Amino acid sequence: MASTEERACVSARLSHAQYSASRADAALWAGVSVLVTDTSGRILLQSVDYRDACLLPGGAIDAGEAPTTAAGRELWEELGIEQLLTHGLAVDWVPATTPGFHPDIRFPGEIIHVYDGGTWDAHRIQEIRLPDREITAVHWAEPADLPTYMEPGNARRALAALRARINGTGTVLLEDGRPTAPSVMDRLEVLRTARRPQSWPWHTTPVPAGLPLTQCWGWLFAPDGRALVLIGRDTGSACLPGGTLAPGDVGDPAVALRREAREEAHAETGELTVLGHLRDDSEPSAGPRARLRMAGRITSIGPERRDPASGHSYARLLATPEQIRDLFDWGPEGDRQLIAVHRARERLGLPAAVRQPVTEIPQTGGRL
Repeated sequence: MASTEERACVSARLSHAQYSASRADAALWAGVSVLVTDTSGRILLQSVDYRDACLLPGGAIDAGEAPTTAAGRELWEELGIEQLLTHGLAVDWVPATTPGFHPDIRFPGEIIHVYDGGTWDAHRIQEIRLPDREITAVHWAEPADLPTYMEPGNARRALAALRARINGTGTVLLEDGRPTAPSVMDRLEVLRTARRPQSWPWHTTPVPAGLPLTQCWGWLFAPDGRALVLIGRDTGSACLPGGTLAPGDVGDPAVALRREAREEAHAETGELTVLGHLRDDSEPSAGPRARLRMAGRITSIGPERRDPASGHSYARLLATPEQIRDLFDWGPEGDRQLIAVHRARERLGLPAAVRQPVTEIPQTGGRL
């Protein structure tokens, strides 16, 4: 936008009508979108009667209308949900060369404001009421599946907005769905691979006798109260340190977790305590199994290296427990697990982590 001095300079040479015409030739459309997730982290998409691809809720900003007002209006008109939307996730510049527009439209390009619609529980979802026209259905899509349902630029924008929400970076600037200043989550393309649902019942007790224990995973804390989460460099998938008990672990989950933390993250830990376990009944033929969760401090972390067992390389990130929870498909049971995580953090004498952008531990390692 021209500054006051620039406008004054231009108006000295052009009439008001000429200046207005010069700006009209460069005008862009303006629109809004709303990013909504369910308790499993899936994204709300709409099927519409005028396009083959799905869209986020949203639409055009009316003349003289503020973007925030437009976002709330569109949510009400399209889904029958009344909600105040004030937190922006992204502002995207969409180029005039974007495919999919009929030549007669003479699409000039667009600026789209993406707002955070929050996480909707089952009760909120049941309140959705579709209009008689335009919106034909709603869907809940796994973040990695957005390119299947949406046009490429729209999918990039939605995923960038979701990463910005998890990262807590504030409103990010996009150009054709691509961040102008990519975060570590953007660089690693986090959530580009479909997450595996893990909404097993959470129990804040040791593993009962007779229930086979097959895996142990850890909430390993840095001094500032954040925890370690690993991102596969070849997949963008998140995992906590840990894994399957091996014969050399002599049936001790703490031994297994320490071994896995060394192999995957080159991290050493202090004393480990049990948080609880998940009862996995996902494979009836194998019978129920237990997946243990433990907690402890990280005492040191060395240079990044490939896991000798799997050959995978992991980026090592520090994030708040809430940010880590948002990277997994744990369902409502994930919230119950977080309660146990924070109790363990308090017992370790660590502070509650201040929400901040996710940070990567240098590949050379170092002090936390």
